[in-house]
Amino acid sequence: MSDDVILGPFTRAQGKAMGVTSRMLQGPRFERLHPRVWKSTDHEMTDEDWLLAARLALPKDAHLTGITRLQQLGLHYGPRRPFRFVVDRDVHRVVTQVFLHRTKKLPPVDEDGVCVEAAFISYCSLSRVIDAMKVGDWLLHNGHMDLRRLEALAVAEPWRAGAQEAMWILPHLDPRSRSMKETELRAILTFAGLPRPECNAELGISEAQRLFGDLVYREWRTIVEYEGEQHQDDRAQYSSDIDRYELLRDHDRSYVLVTKERLANPRAVVLQVDRTLRRNGYDGPAPVFGERWKQLFGSLSIAVGPREYPRAAG
Repeated sequence: MSDDVILGPFTRAQGKAMGVTSRMLQGPRFERLHPRVWKSTDHEMTDEDWLLAARLALPKDAHLTGITRLQQLGLHYGPRRPFRFVVDRDVHRVVTQVFLHRTKKLPPVDEDGVCVEAAFISYCSLSRVIDAMKVGDWLLHNGHMDLRRLEALAVAEPWRAGAQEAMWILPHLDPRSRSMKETELRAILTFAGLPRPECNAELGISEAQRLFGDLVYREWRTIVEYEGEQHQDDRAQYSSDIDRYELLRDHDRSYVLVTKERLANPRAVVLQVDRTLRRNGYDGPAPVFGERWKQLFGSLSIAVGPREYPRAAG
């Protein structure tokens, strides 16, 4: 028997090729993970191993979709279980911690699963509004998703689960957002009724140094900055920030600093930004924490409301 068995999940056929007999599989050296899938009892399973085990337990024509497909791109967000697959035929196979969607027509696929745009559409069918914004911005900023292909797929197949949700969220996405926290910050400001800020825009206030703001209200000379932990832990970054904020003050720019702790109280952040904008001449509507605000933290499907096409499997 080959020592390769200890590397992780394997099928009965793979085990047989490595010299593992059916009787040996019943012994203490091996543990069954799923029907027809085993591992060595000594092997510590990783997330990648569990995904491989799921692949081995499913038909070969089952493709990764939804959040599972997106996490394969390096996305560290959303639930890791259940793993989500899709197949275009009627298959009844129960695999622990796996959800097998059935669709009448597969979207475009590649060696990793359905295309990213189709996976995002599927994700939108189950996500909250704010989560779809954060994931969508991440995909766009990192060059994984194309807005035109996303829209084309959703328009061409409006019956697909998540298609109308994706069309609803599309105007709220911005590929210039550099982090999910920046997206979250922009989301709470706009869904409370404040104007939509420019995202990661150049300020144009210094010929000697190009300065950018996370969220820029140019008309009201206000910049809203998300301060991640690196701004506090990295002394060079900390020193650079001091110089940067001094330059903003010298050019009569107001700024609001938002940390992870402050973002945990989104209403307070919105009100602080509103006060700063009004000091600089903004006279628009005051923030409203009503139905639209609640919509941000609720189901995207509920936000879409009644639809022309009934929901169908993705």
